[in-house]
Amino acid sequence: MISWDDKYLIGIEEIDEQHKELFRIANEGFNLLKNEFYLDKYDHVIKIIEELKKYAIFHFKTEEEYMLKNNYRKYFSHKVIHDDFLDKVKNIDLEAMDENQDEYLLSILNFIIDWIEEHILGTDKKFAEELIKDAM
Repeated sequence: MISWDDKYLIGIEEIDEQHKELFRIANEGFNLLKNEFYLDKYDHVIKIIEELKKYAIFHFKTEEEYMLKNNYRKYFSHKVIHDDFLDKVKNIDLEAMDENQDEYLLSILNFIIDWIEEHILGTDKKFAEELIKDAM
C-alpha cells in the first residue's frame, strides 16, 4: 500500500489532485493482490489496467496543456516520458498476466510506485518549480 503524503505536492493544485488518483488506483491493486478470496483475478486486473490507461491519458493531457500554455521549454522531453508510460501500459501482455496474475499485478504496482517516486518527485516537481519560478 502506498499513501499520499504532502511531499508529492508539486504546487499546481489541479495536477496534485490528479496525482492522488494514481495513488487510489495503486491501492486498488494492492487490495486486490492481498485478496485471498479471488482465485482468478484476471478481470479485476484488467479493470485496474483500464483505469490506469484512462487516468494516464486524461492526466497527461492536463499536464501537457499546462506546459504548453506556460511555454515550458522541456515540453517535448516530458511528453516523450508520458508517451513511454502509455506505451508500457498499452502493451501489457495479458496472456502472460493470466498465467501468473499475482506476480504480474505486483510488477504493475512496482511500475506505478517507481513512476510516483521518479516522475512525480523528480520530473514533475522540476517542471512545476521552473514554471512557478518563471512566473515570478
